[in-house]
Amino acid sequence: MSREKQSYPRELLLDIYQIMKQIRLFEETAFRFFQENKLRGSVHLCIGQEAICSSIIALLNEDDYITSTHRGHGHGIAKSRDLKSAFSELMGKETGFCRGRGGSMHICDLARGNLGANAIVGGGLPIAVGGALAQKMRKTNRVTVSFFGDGASNQGTFHESLNLASVWKLPCIFVCENNGFGISVPVSQSTSVKDIADRAASYAMPGYVVDGNDVIAVLEIFSKCLDRARKGEGPSLIEAKTYRWKGHWTGDPEVYRTREEVAAWMEKCPIKRLRAYLLDNKLAGENELNAIDDRAREEVAEAAQFALDAPEPDPARVMEGMYVEGAYPG
Repeated sequence: MSREKQSYPRELLLDIYQIMKQIRLFEETAFRFFQENKLRGSVHLCIGQEAICSSIIALLNEDDYITSTHRGHGHGIAKSRDLKSAFSELMGKETGFCRGRGGSMHICDLARGNLGANAIVGGGLPIAVGGALAQKMRKTNRVTVSFFGDGASNQGTFHESLNLASVWKLPCIFVCENNGFGISVPVSQSTSVKDIADRAASYAMPGYVVDGNDVIAVLEIFSKCLDRARKGEGPSLIEAKTYRWKGHWTGDPEVYRTREEVAAWMEKCPIKRLRAYLLDNKLAGENELNAIDDRAREEVAEAAQFALDAPEPDPARVMEGMYVEGAYPG
């Protein structure tokens, strides 16, 4: 079926547009807060990559699982729809997802299927396999999506996880957010294959390459993989090619790429592309989209202020939530 004949509900596309705007504004605010010394530590931003997580998670159910990465704000926001808890966690406040204990790289929301971000490159992959195995053993119809970066595809956990998921035909979808660099190293200098999706063949699963800045393209490919997983046919690997506009982290001098390269990718902005698609196909008008923009701006500002005003964790309760009940004698 051609791209022109493929269609998705207007409500779904508007929801994805809204989430993308929220993530973009959240990240821009987080970067400003870092510059103003209002955040504890640095953050890894996904500005420019919003289409991948927003599109994929929009097709999931609340009780489906995801695992995230050190660049995981977008995943957490798209899955939980909770900007206040996200900002609070970044700022180490009691009202955060993990009561301020996790910070930027350890956002987790088990109640809504987010099994956690992970500061270890490739650390979320085996966790996703465990989540998918649990669902298969329970005979549910739930799936698990594991987000990871191009650098993680060269870790042992990547190969072990894809192999085991294939052997056991688990309902797990592996999504590589290939933004071109592992910190400062280009993919071409670190990875033996041109397309990471080619590695799917080694584990007898489908592999797809998709434009990660194109919401419609991501929806098309992920829908196939989601249907396969829910039918019990096993895992898939998606490589979504994208680009991060900011450095690897907030203190990155970015000497490994040119301003011209960044500017060229900014012209491929996923939010602008979806907006143009909605307008060109008469699925929304300028006023409606502007209203979504304004609402997202208000929601992010409100959440940011909520986090600024939120209470600090009580040092006397620092051990709470660290151990299974009854396992810690203190």
